[in-house]
Amino acid sequence: MANTRGNAQERGQAGRTAPASPERGRTAPEADESLTAADWRVCGLVNALARRIETHVREHATALGLTAPQAVALRELTGPMTLRELAQRMSCEPSNATFVSDRLEEQELVERRPHPSDRRAKQLVLTPKGSALRERLMASLSKESPLSPLSDQEQDTLQELLMRAVVR
Repeated sequence: MANTRGNAQERGQAGRTAPASPERGRTAPEADESLTAADWRVCGLVNALARRIETHVREHATALGLTAPQAVALRELTGPMTLRELAQRMSCEPSNATFVSDRLEEQELVERRPHPSDRRAKQLVLTPKGSALRERLMASLSKESPLSPLSDQEQDTLQELLMRAVVR
């Protein structure tokens, strides 16, 4: 989540300091502003966790000779799927997923095959080389994960809460 609140001058509140993210110990916005203090803290924490996860993925991807988007694509390729399905799973536009999958195809990690029931569509399928690299990636990502301090039950609870917040 990006901080879309802007600074004090952007909000026309010169003289007041703009609140920073709660993980840095700053105070929440005043009560008259649109976000409640709890919303502010949760948004800051979700943002901080997202940054930690992005950094974690990038570091492990680089160690395997991949870019972060390539690692995300490999992580999400749990079976044959269309580029549109991959884009949804990667939370990106189909054109971005196409670019990433083109690079993976150049590295012989994926191949495009005809869709079994839609002759207009192609499916991305991991090659044996891609499957082996995906296994190494998944093992690497599981080490020192930003979520590893949480128990399995806590991770399940966090997932449930986030799903409720996202699926409204």
